[in-house]
Amino acid sequence: MTEAAADIDRRAARVLLLDPSGRVLLLRGCDPARPEHRYWFTVGGGLEAGESLAEAAVREVYEETGLRITAADLVGPVRTDQVQFPFDGRWYSQEQTFFVVRAEAFTADLSHLADYEITSVDDTRWWSADELAATSQRFYPQDLAALLREVA
Repeated sequence: MTEAAADIDRRAARVLLLDPSGRVLLLRGCDPARPEHRYWFTVGGGLEAGESLAEAAVREVYEETGLRITAADLVGPVRTDQVQFPFDGRWYSQEQTFFVVRAEAFTADLSHLADYEITSVDDTRWWSADELAATSQRFYPQDLAALLREVA
């Protein structure tokens, strides 16, 4: 990030959605301002006004995958960190808290995405820690393979 302050400060709930073999469901997207910058990322997103981390995690899992869960399904938080990133021409400073949810593998339903997500998210895939460690594709967080091994 440049020396300038972030345009948007926010808190986010992120979910490591794990199948019985320990694979994580990731979404593939791009930055609309830089469509060539493609990457895989965990389920989750920013909190809406008045929303708790758990409420945001439950909502985001449904919006981004179609899976209905409850706050009781969340394990954690397993990690909280701070990241800065550009998206659609603006800089974000995000405190993100990760939870684990265990579920059978399924085909994600992207039909509940927000309008801006529809144009930037185009695929989903279940990834193992070994596949993440071996791929040349970009994914976030960058230490996701190690994090998966920690929570397995």
